[in-house]
Amino acid sequence: MLRFIYVILKNLFRAPYLIYRLKKMAKNPENYSLKMRYLMVRKTFRYVKNSGHIKTEYYGVDNLPKEGGYMMFPNHQGKYDVLAIVSGHDEPCSFVMDKKKSYMFLVNEIVDLLDAKRMEIDNVRQALTVINELIEDVKEGKKYIIFPEGGYTINHNTLQEFKPGSFKSATKAKVPVVPVCLIDTYKPFNSLSIGPVTNKVIFLKPIMPEEYADMNTQQLAEEVKTRIIDTMWEYGVDQ
Repeated sequence: MLRFIYVILKNLFRAPYLIYRLKKMAKNPENYSLKMRYLMVRKTFRYVKNSGHIKTEYYGVDNLPKEGGYMMFPNHQGKYDVLAIVSGHDEPCSFVMDKKKSYMFLVNEIVDLLDAKRMEIDNVRQALTVINELIEDVKEGKKYIIFPEGGYTINHNTLQEFKPGSFKSATKAKVPVVPVCLIDTYKPFNSLSIGPVTNKVIFLKPIMPEEYADMNTQQLAEEVKTRIIDTMWEYGVDQ
């Protein structure tokens, strides 16, 4: 939170214009292509990163499928996670988040601009509706980020349980599952420091539908979690 306030103060001179543009585009998304909206979001994120002294290193970008829809499953560390992934993902992608948290300042606009999904965690019927929407979207070529741990508290670089239900939309749509390893992404907005920070986003090789055809969602969840943990070890982070 401390760095977020610092970023706002550093961008006071451009904040009115940025907020105006974000709100205008979010209010009338039909007037702008998804690509235009995505570029606006990434431009905003770039200001946040530069003024907040945040450096994100990207690895494995070439692992991302070149065609069609897919779903990315990262470990969850904090408020910077989506920003980190989107900033390194050139093609428009979106995400799923807790509906209760989706109306926060600027988050609401980002959700609308990227056609993100608001999920009511405790509403099974609504959650199933979202899952069905995701299935249709990824079949049409869209890309989504889903955090299989659900929320986060003090996860940091330690992984929590991966919920098997998070993978239902991917398995039903039969699209590639892309594990994403996040390292130190909790530091920008979930720590008290405002000094320079470096974190990593590592896109792992996708698990193709034919590879997980004989797995149930529990087994797929464990496979994705294992690959992320192994990658952390490769980068010197112990679990």
